Amino acid sequence: MDDWIAYYDSAHTIYVSRLHRDVHFRTIARNIVSYIPSQDSVVLDYACGEALSAETVADACGRLILAEPAPGVRGRLVTRFAPNTKIDVRSLDELRHIDEESIDLAVMNSVAQYMTPDELDAGFAVVRRLLKPTGLLVLGDIPQPHVGLSGDVIALLRFAAKHGFVKDTLRGLVRTAMSVYPQLRLRIGLQRYSEAEMLAKLAAAGMTAIRAPVNIGHNALRMTFLAGRPVEADRGTAAAR
Repeated sequence: MDDWIAYYDSAHTIYVSRLHRDVHFRTIARNIVSYIPSQDSVVLDYACGEALSAETVADACGRLILAEPAPGVRGRLVTRFAPNTKIDVRSLDELRHIDEESIDLAVMNSVAQYMTPDELDAGFAVVRRLLKPTGLLVLGDIPQPHVGLSGDVIALLRFAAKHGFVKDTLRGLVRTAMSVYPQLRLRIGLQRYSEAEMLAKLAAAGMTAIRAPVNIGHNALRMTFLAGRPVEADRGTAAAR
């Protein structure tokens, strides 16, 4: 995961324009809010990235913990959200100091593909320790084995057409093609899972899970899973409706 952390801590070209970046984070924030069970909930966003719309999430819960591994990104989060007393920025290592069974909702969105299977297992162990018995893990944006880069490009173009930044997307795709991103993706790759593989992986981590009807974010070809402790399987099913 270290190479991907370094990439996202750099001046990368993943977002083709400011509009793309802003719409992306607004969409993710709205999706997260839809899973928050109550106004006083404690929410963890694991490897949250820039989280530009985190205040939308914070407004819908009691406390929002933004956990981010990239030091540069984390520093910007601290500065950006310092005035908001409901938002707490942490490193991933600092999650070990959070009380056991204190989180109502944990979100790992667009994270698993950058982690080795062992790293993901370790992340699941951290989340499971933190989740309340009634807590829910939302694991989003999981790439499937049969969907490659072309599928991601098509999904982005559809998203761009919906929100009015197609020209920026075409230019941005050219910039990205000439950046280090293709080399990273070719050399390291993205971890991909079938639905059955991810359900089995979550089960091995001590959680019962289902696949949600729709993915978080714009890419309908990717998957989102809802997981919790086995006794809470019915709660995950209800959240997916």
